[in-house]
Amino acid sequence: MKARKDIVYMGTKLGAVLGGIAFLIFGIVPGFYFGSYGTLVLLSRLIGGPLEATVLIRVLTAIGIILGIFCIGAVSIVVGSIFGTVVGYATEAIGNLAKAKKEIPAEAETEAAKTK
Repeated sequence: MKARKDIVYMGTKLGAVLGGIAFLIFGIVPGFYFGSYGTLVLLSRLIGGPLEATVLIRVLTAIGIILGIFCIGAVSIVVGSIFGTVVGYATEAIGNLAKAKKEIPAEAETEAAKTK
């Protein structure tokens, strides 16, 4: 039972690392874009018109960018670890099937030897 837990745990960690790498490759630019765009749309709705480039708007846009990058990174890591966990369970199930196939012929040979 401990081996099963170790295999699944290793898959989870490996999936999280791969999700983090995928975020670094594919996620920073969309996080930057969606964070800044979402902040500007929200502020224009709250203020009720076009925005002027004031210090407050720039600071809030920077906070939105950081929040967008953080959210996309968190989603990438969580999805990667879920995928890794599924792969860990699948690897463990295939390993159990292979072990069961090896045990079945051995049991059949011992039963055949007993009947002789």
